[in-house]
Amino acid sequence: MPMPYELIIGLRYLKAKRKQFFISIITIISIGGVFLGVMALIIVLSVMNGFETDIKEKVLGTHSHIIVLKHGEGGISDYSALIERMKGYKRVVSASPFIYNQVMLTSKANVSGVVVRGIDPDSAAEVTNIGRSIMEGSLNNLRAQGGGEPIAGIIIGKELARHLGAFLNDSITVISPMGTITPMGMFPRMKQFKVVGIFNVGMIEYDSSLAYISLEEAQRFFEMGDTVTGIEIKVDDVDKAKEVAGIIQGDLGFPYWTRDWMEMNKTLFRALKVEKVIMFIILFLIVFVAAFNIVGTLIMGVMEKNKDIAILKSMGTPARSIMKIFIIQGLIIGTIGTILGAISGLLAAINMETISEVVEKILGLEVFPREIYYLDRFPSEVNPNHVVIIVIVALMLCFLATLYPSWKASKLDPVEALSYE
Repeated sequence: MPMPYELIIGLRYLKAKRKQFFISIITIISIGGVFLGVMALIIVLSVMNGFETDIKEKVLGTHSHIIVLKHGEGGISDYSALIERMKGYKRVVSASPFIYNQVMLTSKANVSGVVVRGIDPDSAAEVTNIGRSIMEGSLNNLRAQGGGEPIAGIIIGKELARHLGAFLNDSITVISPMGTITPMGMFPRMKQFKVVGIFNVGMIEYDSSLAYISLEEAQRFFEMGDTVTGIEIKVDDVDKAKEVAGIIQGDLGFPYWTRDWMEMNKTLFRALKVEKVIMFIILFLIVFVAAFNIVGTLIMGVMEKNKDIAILKSMGTPARSIMKIFIIQGLIIGTIGTILGAISGLLAAINMETISEVVEKILGLEVFPREIYYLDRFPSEVNPNHVVIIVIVALMLCFLATLYPSWKASKLDPVEALSYE
């Protein structure tokens, strides 16, 4: 099947003659603009997706999907029966009691204020990923250890251990600000714990301010009797957590109330979503401007090809075919830029961590500070749907940019154009 003459002419017009060298430079700039815009969009959205997924994994690795709490003081006393009741709900995989409180940890080297969580070592690993995050020691070591007088175990984060200068099997002191009232006044509760584990969630915020002790030890230390702060619940689908939390809330009624993982971290995820939308809009404008470069390129091409257009129209070429020639020329520019941008963007997004390491070595500075972003690696996750949308939008913009110059070319009067030659 012969190639349409509109395509042949459109391809020829992309090749510059000596006197049209400037137009060729503008064409290359137009391709480069689309290329950079598409590449930047894919890279930035992939990094934003990676951030969101990574933070989501870290949050769900430390916290459960749903927690059940009770209004008022005293905590939940009938938690064993309540846990069995929770397991009967549809989509609920497991449930575990927990105690939550703020304390101070002191070591020979330093002091740090942290959140301590009392957990049941047998069931806690079923509702969170804390067991898999432990890099030294074991979750089972939380239970009291020692000879004559048992020493309670504590598991601390990697960054917290570094700050305290504490290592596995070291002793640290836990101090509760809610002390005991004596005739001499309020005295804080203090107790020595043995470091039986060090975990690394990968999120600095948790690794530097979170510690775990056993549920029984937390009840004794905080003088809570046989009560707990709440119940952690894991469901089979994290996206259904809000729905399940609503069902449990409606069933239990007052004084119980529930919170799902999205609600507990809504500020963080809302900020990520807003940032992703804003970055998409800003980078989309780059593609938009690049598409309008195609308008300028084609208009200059039409002005340069006045004589050729006039001859074609004199030979009987219809206006529709003239339009096709310049639409094809513009689409070729846009397609080349889009394909090159998509390929480069995908390659960069897939190898983003390696690229960041190379840049850090060359520049001699940290381009990804852990203290600011709360992560220990450069996350990047390519979403195929986003790539397809970016490519389609870029091609549509390039097509729209060709319409006006092509229409102007089709309306050229051959007599008027040839009279100046």
